[in-house]
Amino acid sequence: MKLIENKNIVLGVCGGIAAYKSVELLRLLKRHGANVKVFMTENSQAFVGRLTFEALSGQSVCSSLFEKVGSKSGHIGHIDWAEKADALLIVPATANIIGKIANGIADDALSTLVLAVTSPVIICPSMNTNMYRNKALQRNLDRLREDGLFVIEPESGELACGTSGPGRLPKPEYILERLLFCLSPKDLKGKNVLVTAGPTQEYIDPVRFLSNPSSGKMGYSIASAAEKRGGSVVLVTGPTSLPDPLNVTVIKVRSAEDMALAVFEHMEDADIIIKAAAVSDYRPVDFSQQKIKKEKDEMVLSLQRNQDILEELGRRKENRLLVGFAAETENLEKNSIDKLVRKNLDIIVGNLVGHPSSGFGSDTNKVTFFYKDGTTESLREMEKDEVADILLDRIVTMLS
Repeated sequence: MKLIENKNIVLGVCGGIAAYKSVELLRLLKRHGANVKVFMTENSQAFVGRLTFEALSGQSVCSSLFEKVGSKSGHIGHIDWAEKADALLIVPATANIIGKIANGIADDALSTLVLAVTSPVIICPSMNTNMYRNKALQRNLDRLREDGLFVIEPESGELACGTSGPGRLPKPEYILERLLFCLSPKDLKGKNVLVTAGPTQEYIDPVRFLSNPSSGKMGYSIASAAEKRGGSVVLVTGPTSLPDPLNVTVIKVRSAEDMALAVFEHMEDADIIIKAAAVSDYRPVDFSQQKIKKEKDEMVLSLQRNQDILEELGRRKENRLLVGFAAETENLEKNSIDKLVRKNLDIIVGNLVGHPSSGFGSDTNKVTFFYKDGTTESLREMEKDEVADILLDRIVTMLS
């Protein structure tokens, strides 16, 4: 989310029932530190009042072609914001505004702004299903894509007009994700990235297993960040409650053996392998086909070692860049460096678990990068999304 902090985002709102979702999108943008200016068409004000957007954005709404920016500057509003905008979102985009943009028509503040802006433009169509399927509308959308505008496809479902089909505006969170995609550097374009995440589960009987508290958040953050930066991403994940990252090939596994099979199958195509999963080191020697009954005061469980996936990757890695993780409870530097060398890694990300704001289950992490050249880099406590981007920054530097 650092990508939009202090950025100038223009939010264009058109006349459709989905205009109410633009209010929530504005709240999300502001929550993550963006400076937002709202442009409203005349028709949009019949659905949501401009005062709502002014109160949430902290700025006046531009709806007039001749609105000035301040009484002394003499700058015309749409031209001033066209020059300083880092991105323009049109949410919702009606058939009318899509047709105007596709054909270079500029007859109000928003359509004129689009012609003058040089930053990324994101169009979010929302309308009646039959309107969306209309050939003229589809031709106009194709033209926008050809001209380099980013079009977010609408969802399918029941619409306010009573029809059911494509035309529903996606959730604001999804639109925000695609904004981050547009603003991210594409320094992983052409690279295949393999990421592992989550825990593994080693079953004792049909209802019990050995596992660990890993939530998968770190690995999922890495996979999502790599996709935004243009990488072709495969995520091999153990059981988690997290939604699949957008535009990422997700392979769901359960046991360490399952994960090993999936990782080794996909490693041949990978340029970068980031193994963030917390894999169980041991599995039961015997699996009971039936639930084990509580008949004894004590029970002895025999375990055998699972294959060390990361160590095997280190043996096979050849020209690939390999990153591992080390969750430690003591001697972080010593244990991380030992693992880095022993498993032939390029980077190992070490952190001490047990603190509420770092490690398993938390949204934040405090990590140290240990590099194969002997250098180290300690990061402050930060969101796991931010850790993911910094890690990818370092990987890109090593690749170059």
